[in-house]
Amino acid sequence: EIDILLSVKSPRVVVVGNLLSDEECDALVAYGQSRLERSPVVADGDGKTEIHAARTSRGAMLQRGESELVARFEARLAALTRWPVERGEGLQLLHYGPGNEYRPHFDWFDPTTPGPRKHLERGGQRVGTIVTYLSDVEQGGGTSFPKIGLQVQPKKGSAVFFANTDTYGRVDQLTLHAGEPVVKGVKYVATKWLRERDYV
Repeated sequence: EIDILLSVKSPRVVVVGNLLSDEECDALVAYGQSRLERSPVVADGDGKTEIHAARTSRGAMLQRGESELVARFEARLAALTRWPVERGEGLQLLHYGPGNEYRPHFDWFDPTTPGPRKHLERGGQRVGTIVTYLSDVEQGGGTSFPKIGLQVQPKKGSAVFFANTDTYGRVDQLTLHAGEPVVKGVKYVATKWLRERDYV
């Protein structure tokens, strides 16, 4: 049974427990591990992906529904958020070792810069993010929201959902967030971005 552990109204942040079993977490990690490579960011100029010092994790992009395991997890996320699978990007499996981090950033695409604007053409804005923790972390590695003073500590099988836009559909500056540096241990997460429209 899924538990609601925390709920914040503005920005909309919800932390849920027991989304995945330990076995399901381990299966997702094992499934994507061999495909991990350095995680990129979207360039402001041309929208292409590039390696940047602000993001030091390794990641693997999984295609939507590429296996039974992935499809089952995506169906669970769709049921949890009441958001159709078709309106989501593929899962991103991420690995953070000691010292790895993702400095404060937004997940929404800035419509005023040319690179991110290109991404808006495919499925519209990233209206929501779900970060599912696939491992416990001995020390560090939390997901922090500096503008609202919130930090979510990874717990295997739990997840944090946050809306990247407000109730009027505008990008929400309060959703600034970071993957804090891992101090001890390893962090595995699966990230799912929800789009306004079907993502094709």
